[in-house]
Amino acid sequence: SLKSTNSNEGAGAGELSALEEAFRKFAVHGDTRATGKEMHGKNWSKLCKDCNIIDGKNVTTTDVDIVFSKIKGKSVRTITFEQFKEALQELSKKRFKGKSDEEALQEMYKLIEGKGPGLTGVTKTVASPTVSRLTDTSKFTGSHKERFDASGKGKGRAGREDLVDNSGYVSGYKHAGTYDHKVQGNK
Repeated sequence: SLKSTNSNEGAGAGELSALEEAFRKFAVHGDTRATGKEMHGKNWSKLCKDCNIIDGKNVTTTDVDIVFSKIKGKSVRTITFEQFKEALQELSKKRFKGKSDEEALQEMYKLIEGKGPGLTGVTKTVASPTVSRLTDTSKFTGSHKERFDASGKGKGRAGREDLVDNSGYVSGYKHAGTYDHKVQGNK
């Protein structure tokens, strides 16, 4: 499948398939020098985790690593988009047992299309509908609401842990600090 590598060089960026788009996002993740044309094993397994290809039952991290080393060339540490599709084909048979190869592969693509690396530790804000939905605190319910102040900024630890009042009084005890006065008053 080497012949096809240059055919899409000239294509406008807008013509990337959703799958290739996701491939590129993951390919450049955490690597400032990456062009998005090849993907490292680390980002490959990240993609498999973030897109739920690894489900811990049919597909494990080990499966993902094995397929990667099987598909990439001997002396290289990365796979191309074409090889990426081969790797997905391999894994799709495991992930969607019982479906035809074609169906299984389509299901795989669905898991990946439109995804990007889970934004752990990434500070760039992306104006995508998904992200704004996830960060729109007005839609949060229950204890998650408590984790943000009115402007939607996270409160960090304060919002997550019930910070413990170490004054020694039972929480909700109204008369904290009045004990000494009583004692002194009774002299």
